[in-house]
Amino acid sequence: MIVFAGIAFAILVLAIIVAMLLRRQLREKYATLWLVIGLALLVISIFPGLLVQLTHLLGVEVPANLIFAMSIALLVGVALHLSWELSRAEEEIRRLAEEVAIGRADIETLARRLDALEPLPPSADPREDVPRS
Repeated sequence: MIVFAGIAFAILVLAIIVAMLLRRQLREKYATLWLVIGLALLVISIFPGLLVQLTHLLGVEVPANLIFAMSIALLVGVALHLSWELSRAEEEIRRLAEEVAIGRADIETLARRLDALEPLPPSADPREDVPRS
């Protein structure tokens, strides 16, 4: 009965991953990792003897300890990868914010120069529509 629950769980995980991919809620580079994990769950659920053999091969006493150790290693890897992605995103956001600030400064300089040449009536000032932050 436990074997069928494991197989059902693995199939459920794979179905959720595929559904998220189809709805574009999960990017392909992350889905690859989760698909590998889902397939590994399915293989271990179908052939539980593989886990026991791997446990003996690696010298681990209890198969559950191997699963926990692999899970912790996986979670550390995912956390490291996400931290790396976040660092890259923060750098890109900083760069874009600097470019926007430079662009705003250029626009304000040009607007002042244009006002010096030909002042607009207050009701026709296009800069009133631009939100300032």
